[in-house]
Amino acid sequence: MSGHDEADHSPTPESRPGATAMTLLFFIALWAIVTGIVEIVAAVQLRHEIQGEFWYGLGGLISVAFGVFLLARPGAGALAVLWLIASYAMLFGTIQILLAFEARSFAKRVTGA
Repeated sequence: MSGHDEADHSPTPESRPGATAMTLLFFIALWAIVTGIVEIVAAVQLRHEIQGEFWYGLGGLISVAFGVFLLARPGAGALAVLWLIASYAMLFGTIQILLAFEARSFAKRVTGA
């Protein structure tokens, strides 16, 4: 007889990578939804102060849609989620760059430079 108890098979976090991946997926989804809502609210509140608020609001809408999709389809598979995250990051980054150009031109108009 060996010195360990064969009946003790309680799962540990190290033995449940699927649960860890799902938890991470839910955190990413919630982060995207919350940041998207904040961006939409900011775009609406700043619509009279800045130009290009459309891009800011669109970025927020894409974030919310991405988060909702992740929550609705968590079992889409790791590779599909990886491609979604990469696509989201590239699209969101592009929109943020467009917003930065709008902010720079707005700053030049305000300062008269």
